[in-house]
Amino acid sequence: MKLHIVFALIICVLWSGEAWASENFENWLRGVRQEALAKGISEPIVNEALAGIKPIPKIIALDRKQPEGKISFAKYRSNVVTQDRIEKGRRLMREHAGILQEVSDHYGVPPQFLVALWGIETSFGGNTGGYGVIEALATLAHDGRRSEFFRGELMNALKILDQGHIGLSDMKGSWAGAMGQNQFMPSSFNAYAVDYNKDGHRNIWTSLPDVFASSANYLSKHGWREDERWGRAVKLPQGFPKSLTGLDTEKSLAEWKGMGVTLANGEPLPNVEDMRGSIVTPDGLGGSAFLAYDNYRVIMKWNKSTYFATSVGLLADALADRGVNY
Repeated sequence: MKLHIVFALIICVLWSGEAWASENFENWLRGVRQEALAKGISEPIVNEALAGIKPIPKIIALDRKQPEGKISFAKYRSNVVTQDRIEKGRRLMREHAGILQEVSDHYGVPPQFLVALWGIETSFGGNTGGYGVIEALATLAHDGRRSEFFRGELMNALKILDQGHIGLSDMKGSWAGAMGQNQFMPSSFNAYAVDYNKDGHRNIWTSLPDVFASSANYLSKHGWREDERWGRAVKLPQGFPKSLTGLDTEKSLAEWKGMGVTLANGEPLPNVEDMRGSIVTPDGLGGSAFLAYDNYRVIMKWNKSTYFATSVGLLADALADRGVNY
């Protein structure tokens, strides 16, 4: 093929790229509409939700963005478990003590964990995200990198609208489609959100009873143990093998104690029969070490990040110590 023809084709493709992408999205959206209707979502809701939506380039950029350098856990922790957040969390725990205790009694999840999740996820509801959830999810579902996952979340989001839990204009969330003050994905909302105040709506955007109960229900359904800690900081002996770190290795406290693991202050681990845990070192053996129990694994169901799970536990400990010694 002659060079000038190649250049002409390139120019043609570049010139028509935007129109092609728009047409492709519209064709794709027609398939989404048909699928939603086939799943029983009402036509008025489908028409309203999908009318005029376009892909959001910024969301694709955020999804593609790679961190320039991995932040250390020590830095992450200092950003997340701040004194300001601890003080505000304690104040909010006192302010909402009644409903928090009621929810805690019902689901068996201590209030400090509900408030810690609330604080880390959205700064106690102050930063819930400003993207329209339907448009954000449609952008990611159409993009192709994780299309199956986000298409499923889009269907779940349309179901939430169809059930009347929130209006389209108020259905705001993160660029990835996480919603409300506890940042549930639509599938988590449909599985675990709770209408605790019995007003007919599962409202994790503005109803704190629903926010707290939904978070507690999620943790409870994933196996939360009311009588156990999440974990605790420990000190490892010199030469502790890296191969024994991580959640895949679980031993009794007695076994860890026998290997020289102590409390962070150097005192012996407590003698608690049948208590088991794993050694977690988010920054590697040179950084902080933690003995993580079953509740830590439950937090990891919420967010599969040792940074996140450890920080939730540390913030919860800072907010309120219930006196559990193991």
